[in-house]
Amino acid sequence: MEQLSRSRVRRALIASAALLVIAIAVIAISLNTGSLRLTPLAVLRTLLGGGSSDENLVMFEYRLPRIIVTMLAGIGLGISGAILQGVSRNALADPGILGINAGAALGLMLFVSFFRSMEGPAALLIPLFTFMGGAVTAVIIFLFAYDRHRGIIPARLILVGIAVAAGISSLTLLLSLRLDPNIYAFAARWLAGSVWGREWEHVWALLPWIVLLVPFVYSRSRTLDLFAMGDDAAASVGSPVSRDRIIFLSIAVAISCASVAMVGGIGFIGLAAPHIARRLAGPQHRFFLPVAGMVGLVILVLADTIGRSVFQPNAIPAGVVVAAIGGPYFLYLLFKTKT
Repeated sequence: MEQLSRSRVRRALIASAALLVIAIAVIAISLNTGSLRLTPLAVLRTLLGGGSSDENLVMFEYRLPRIIVTMLAGIGLGISGAILQGVSRNALADPGILGINAGAALGLMLFVSFFRSMEGPAALLIPLFTFMGGAVTAVIIFLFAYDRHRGIIPARLILVGIAVAAGISSLTLLLSLRLDPNIYAFAARWLAGSVWGREWEHVWALLPWIVLLVPFVYSRSRTLDLFAMGDDAAASVGSPVSRDRIIFLSIAVAISCASVAMVGGIGFIGLAAPHIARRLAGPQHRFFLPVAGMVGLVILVLADTIGRSVFQPNAIPAGVVVAAIGGPYFLYLLFKTKT
């Protein structure tokens, strides 16, 4: 047993180290990607404070905040997907599929209807609006998936989430049609998953949600393992299943809504990252949760870099790149689950 535990720890460490190297390489490539190309030496020199005024402007005002936002959001989407798959015991659970992203989109539509912009100090309120939208949606989904005797039924979450998401998406579309052309263009970019124009206030708006909630989830990773045993087995070892499920679902909603607020309606990362992480680090959450976050980071930063570089001078939203990869992967998982 001890040898098995050591093997899993070693496997998780190797996977984490490999992903860290990949993440550093992807970030370095992303820092060098754009209309103004910077050599790796120029990037390093600028980061150390020795760049020219143009290099400093490009690096610290445009690229760095954008990349940090994608890093944080990628971690958030990967972790939230892992939580949802754990508590629902469903391999296809994802913030987008469950309808949480649709609720967050409705919250953002309400935000732009009031504030008309995503810039300036008001940007700090965006995660609150998207969280409220996602939270209200989650409450509706939880109520429909709730059974008086059995609590929240995991199998119902997916079906109810898809139905509720369809209705909320229709309402979001209706609200977007009432916006003026400039705000509508921004809303359309956001819904497509664009990370264009992110600034430091967006970093500060997202950072607390990731820094505070992700370590808390990791500290309770053993509780997530109990859900895999089934509700009856988890309750037999003293776990308050219904309470813990609500706590973890609420945290997943908070992390995913805060992430979606900054990077738009990006799906499939919460679906794919936990699956990839589980294959790399094993089934225990204390091993694969950090790996899921790193996989989400790599996917989102890489998708944004591809969208900015391959299709120049017309940048493609990161959400479109992720969907192009994630759609076939979702069909593969669906087919695999059926078989």
